[in-house]
Amino acid sequence: MPERRSARRFLTLVADSGSFRELPCPPGESQPDGPLAWQGYDASRARAAARTGEQESVVCGTARVDGTPAVLIAFEFGFLGGSLGERTGDRLEAAYGHARAHRLPVVPLVATGGSRMQEGMLALTQLQRVARQSALTREAGLPQIAVLRDPTTGGGWATLGAGADVVLALPGVQVGFAGSRVRPPDADPTAYTAQSQVTAGSADAVVAPAELKRVLGAWLRLLTGGASGQRDRAGDRAATAPAPVPHALGDSVLPGTGWDAVRRARSAERPRAQAYLDAYFTHRLDIGGDRCGGADPEGILCGFGERDGRTVAYAAQTGAATRPAGYRTAARLIRLADRLAIPVLTLVDTPGAANDAEAERAGAGPAIAEVFGAVAAARVPVTTLVIGEGGSGGALALAAPGNTWATPDSYFSVIAPELAAAILKRPPREIEATADQLRIRPQDLVELGVVRGIVDHHPQPWVTAPPPPG
Repeated sequence: MPERRSARRFLTLVADSGSFRELPCPPGESQPDGPLAWQGYDASRARAAARTGEQESVVCGTARVDGTPAVLIAFEFGFLGGSLGERTGDRLEAAYGHARAHRLPVVPLVATGGSRMQEGMLALTQLQRVARQSALTREAGLPQIAVLRDPTTGGGWATLGAGADVVLALPGVQVGFAGSRVRPPDADPTAYTAQSQVTAGSADAVVAPAELKRVLGAWLRLLTGGASGQRDRAGDRAATAPAPVPHALGDSVLPGTGWDAVRRARSAERPRAQAYLDAYFTHRLDIGGDRCGGADPEGILCGFGERDGRTVAYAAQTGAATRPAGYRTAARLIRLADRLAIPVLTLVDTPGAANDAEAERAGAGPAIAEVFGAVAAARVPVTTLVIGEGGSGGALALAAPGNTWATPDSYFSVIAPELAAAILKRPPREIEATADQLRIRPQDLVELGVVRGIVDHHPQPWVTAPPPPG
């Protein structure tokens, strides 16, 4: 079992030395044995206070985390299992209100067993208060980054934890909606772990305690705009500059035929997304998973990075067939970036969306529709570079209308030439001719107005077309 630090000990782990300032506690009514007159409840609270030195199950305040100011909400598990009651709700509401008033991100440091039994349904309804405060903070364009401690269960996981924009977890901690005492007796215990939640796409990363302050600080800097303070207030998306187009890293010679373009895009030697992201960003952090039970780390890389002192979000296909969870993760990223006024870079490189039976059962069509919708609705600029294969709608979903570029070793096609030939009932010997007829070379795409230009190894594109009207 991981070490259980008290709320204040955990605050010293993540807050810069001497920077934590506790927020005033909201006034609360004193009712004998609580709102349900639960016999012995006052005595239980008194024992918890004597044991922990706290008067409630959360400690709220402001601090700097590796230099970035934030509102921190630390749960004290030693106080009645970190449970939520009415007074807990008062403190959480006040903390979120302070964050919005002062334009600060919110960091819940969660360790809770759920709602407080001795306050009955009044305790459970605090989850609605928390959800409301989280929603208001989201609408205000402020990020929320949760850290899952041991344990994170019940409504605390389903609101403060899973409801955050980015979810980090300590190694080995219990995470799940069902607490240890209410799970089915034959339940697999490995399903209720931080690593299991990462695998299922419900959390982004497991972070060792020694690395937590650095990683949390990096996330806070990225989601509040980067080192230069890109975003001073919510709603300034019109002033958000587009992400610069990356330089090409591969072959700079244009293909002679359509089949040449396909062959070069499929070459194992061609640079993939990892190389482009490493060259583009000073540093970056990935998000993981679609929050719907899936992740696609082999098919797409999504996250936020720093470029020229400001933050850019990225969704980069890796050259594999993208699975439904990958598309939903990309949609999640684009919506988050839009809310935080952060520009988006997408890298297109897929032979197409995964089309096996498992992908269909996982909702391939609706997942792709989510990405089309997220790109279409984005109020921040989206920049796209086709770096390899552009296979049909599974690639087009990530392409920005009017701001898509291509590298010389890429192609973009309504469908793969082999499949086009099969649909047209052509023999295999006509596949190469079909590739030419489809006009899928980068220079063809410029002429057709599908892409704005072809990028080389230099900052400016060397073959361009004017942007489309409107």
